[in-house]
Order: sequence, then structure tokens, then C-alpha cells
Amino acid sequence: MIGNDVVDIEQARLESDWRRRGFLEKLFTYSEREAITLHPEPETMVWLFWSMKEAVYKIWNRQTLKASYIPHLLECRIDTFDKNSVTGCVEYKKAIFYTQTMIKGNIIKSLAADDLLELAHIKEIAPDIIYKDSDGLPYIYDSGSKIPVSVSHHGRITQVVRL
Repeated sequence: MIGNDVVDIEQARLESDWRRRGFLEKLFTYSEREAITLHPEPETMVWLFWSMKEAVYKIWNRQTLKASYIPHLLECRIDTFDKNSVTGCVEYKKAIFYTQTMIKGNIIKSLAADDLLELAHIKEIAPDIIYKDSDGLPYIYDSGSKIPVSVSHHGRITQVVRL
């Protein structure tokens, strides 16, 4: 299964004051908060971790059909981090989800998969019509087949991905 998330940092600045008291504690684990504090660009780290968690949450939600507010229970780990690309994983209840994130200017886009091999096969698409099933989960039709998709939009950015 796959998930994605996008963050428009300009929009996030209008909507969320990540420096306000209690914000980081509500959303992030101790090690994530430490990484945010120590990074030369803490704002980027806040939205990087948030994007990773949101992409993974979409997988978990599709698997369980449960809606829960659990960002503080999802533990992000960064494996590689260069200027524009981050690879890592997110752990939740001993399950590991793999992530790949692109950072370009004020835009952060994260992809997630529960299988590392699937991560390389996720592709962005521009479908004409996105449907939702009875559980509210998005999908498209491709050559008559029902294909699950992950949809994310924030500020100026919308992204739809599929396997």
C-alpha cells in the first residue's frame, strides 16, 4: 500500500505556529523534537516529519479503516538527507513504513509504502476523475480496473499518486 502528503510551507506559515507552546510535544516524539531543535532549518524539519507521518497515516487508515489522531505515536527516522531529497522510515506499533521526500523551495512532497520495493514504483498521475469507495478511500479506473490512489493537497499543491 502507498500514501503521500504535500506541504506548502507558505500556507503552513499562515495556518500553524509551530513555535507555539505545546505544538511540537503534541505531534512529535522526543527524538523528532531533538532533531528539529538541532537542525539549522527547524521549520523544514517540522514539516518534513509531519509530511512523512501524514503519508504513512494514509496507508494505516486504508489498512485499518480507522480514523485516529496518532502523529505522536508515529516515529520518524531519517536515513539519508541531502539538500532536496530525504529517505527514511516511520515506525508504528512495530510496523515499518518506508518514505521518500522531495524538498523544493517551500514545497515538501512525501511518498510512503509498506514495502520498500513498492516505494520505487509510486508514480504521480493527473487523473480526470477520482472516485471514493463506501469507506471514503480514493481510487481511479485504469483500463477497467479499480486502482487505489493517494491524494494530497495543501495550499498551492495537489498530488495524486498510484502504484
